[in-house]
Amino acid sequence: MEMICVNNGTKSFKNQEVLSNINIVFESGKIYGIVGYNGSGKSVLLKCICGFLTLDSGEIEINGKKLKKDIDMIQDAGVIIEEPAFLKEYSGKRNLEFLYSIRNKLNPEVISKAMRLVGLDENSKKKVKNYSLGMKQRLAIAQAIMENPKILLLDEPMNGLDKNGVQEIRELLLDLKKQDKTIVLVSHNQEDIRVLCDELYEIENGMLVKKNLEQYY
Repeated sequence: MEMICVNNGTKSFKNQEVLSNINIVFESGKIYGIVGYNGSGKSVLLKCICGFLTLDSGEIEINGKKLKKDIDMIQDAGVIIEEPAFLKEYSGKRNLEFLYSIRNKLNPEVISKAMRLVGLDENSKKKVKNYSLGMKQRLAIAQAIMENPKILLLDEPMNGLDKNGVQEIRELLLDLKKQDKTIVLVSHNQEDIRVLCDELYEIENGMLVKKNLEQYY
């Protein structure tokens, strides 16, 4: 079972405690919702789980391996945190090819499948600089899923998507859950939480509190 464990995690910036004694377990086959006001620490928590930031105290274990001790960064994970940095003068497909080839891999079907799953035309020559916000978000999701990772950490993945796009990505995430992925979703959208999430947590004043999904709506 894929599992992420955060044990007594604390993180501060300039003497302001953003995460306070966080304890949570994320298991495979579930979608976990994280909510909270802007600046509450949602993205900070994801960055700590990724290894982009280091906890001041406490620890994070990913499948039994301690982050910053056994491994430096999360492994086998697709991540969307903030706006991805794409090469704007190239097409979406070329961007994915660059990212995929970093690990000395290049199976064209992997990239084509990811683009199809998010509703992008793999044959389009349109440069990313001319993409709409929604197309950029679809490309970000394609980048996150293209190597079939076991873990997905997604910060507002529906941003910029129209109604049809939101529905398509919701269906994709539910399908990925059925494939036993571990999915953590940060969202301000109550409908996303209602449709997708098995468990819900809120960060408030640095504390992570489990919420009753029915009471949240």
